[in-house]
Amino acid sequence: MDTFKDKLEILLRDAAMQFKGFDYDGFFLKEEMERYKRFAEKLEPFITDTVYFMNKSIQEKKGVLVEGGQATMLDIDFGTYPFVTSSSPSAGGICTGLGISPRSIGDLIGVVKAYTTRVGSGPFPTELLSKTGDTLRMAGMEFGTTTGRPRRCGWLDLVALKYCCQINGFSSLNLTKLDVLSGFPEIKLGVSYHKPGGERVESFPADLELLEQIQVKYEVLPGWESDISSVRNYKDLPQAARNYVERIEEIVGVPIHYIGVGPGRDALIFK
Repeated sequence: MDTFKDKLEILLRDAAMQFKGFDYDGFFLKEEMERYKRFAEKLEPFITDTVYFMNKSIQEKKGVLVEGGQATMLDIDFGTYPFVTSSSPSAGGICTGLGISPRSIGDLIGVVKAYTTRVGSGPFPTELLSKTGDTLRMAGMEFGTTTGRPRRCGWLDLVALKYCCQINGFSSLNLTKLDVLSGFPEIKLGVSYHKPGGERVESFPADLELLEQIQVKYEVLPGWESDISSVRNYKDLPQAARNYVERIEEIVGVPIHYIGVGPGRDALIFK
């Protein structure tokens, strides 16, 4: 039986034949071939029938943790199309991606920053095109990991967050980077959307033209001055920080069970 490495070699040879001017035995392709062979050797032990493996694990009551990439607002169906990714990073993608049934899914934890960021183009109702936005970006080190491109930053958009909670059915939220908001004299929460004439928009709109015109109503909360990065118990957070967390819970309707207060793995508060 051909191994994964053997099949890879056949595929690479076939691919090389499709492109005139590429010499399979030339230095570049030969070097690439050897590199991919090493990858194949490392990957081969982990290649399996994933549908069978996942469902068997679930039947055996094994713990399965599924971590999603991207974000709900980049979902090809429910995100800000066309400024989206090519798949479904929302909870529905768990079933279509892994081949497990919706009945198999247990708790769903939504991960959300204490403020809103976006990479690249697309509508961003709560974006801060000001010194405050620059301060937020620097405090949160909001730059692309690979490209170094500055991320767009703004106040937490609770309309978008509530929409994400409805789509995913989150059991609880993990609010990250709360420490980044330390030092702001006041902090705003985007609590509702309104059309230019003042009419309220009840949910996150699919119409990008409307979204570009949206006017956000903000709720202003007092900030806190103290550094919270060493706090590990919820009751030890400044009252203003607790008010901020609890106001998010109240408006969104989903409990916040975890609060990130720093970049370290231990910088987490269990609420």
